[in-house]
Amino acid sequence: MARQHARTLWYDRPKYVFMEFCVEDSTDVHVLIEDHRIVFSCKNPDGVEFYNEIEFYAKVNCKDSQDKRSGRSITCFVRKWKEKVAWPRLTKEDIKPVWLSVDFDNWRDWEGEEEVELAQVEHYAELLKKVSTKGPPPAMDDLDDDSDSADATSN
Repeated sequence: MARQHARTLWYDRPKYVFMEFCVEDSTDVHVLIEDHRIVFSCKNPDGVEFYNEIEFYAKVNCKDSQDKRSGRSITCFVRKWKEKVAWPRLTKEDIKPVWLSVDFDNWRDWEGEEEVELAQVEHYAELLKKVSTKGPPPAMDDLDDDSDSADATSN
């Protein structure tokens, strides 16, 4: 029986690149993470063999990378060699294989995130400043005791 590629999703973070090989109830799982590539293989319950070999866009730290298997997929956490450098793609080649897709459910544009967070903190600090420098409490002279007691008796 011929091998086929596992559907693979990936997304980028400042320190890691995450890949998910989508094979349910996999057996004979093998994951080899090297400095410049990953080799993945497994079988599904029907005996179909899956094999993916990916040459990474940039160097990774294979010693600080790992994989985790669940009933639905195998997820790999691959530590980047150069942190805080965005990867425009997962592969070294500028050609996207049909079985490889961006995981848009987990994708975030984290470049410039620090400036956005700083702006949010400054906005929050301004709101707190406005609340803490409030004037005297409103006068309650205009509240009529008779209208409150009339409402209570009519209910």
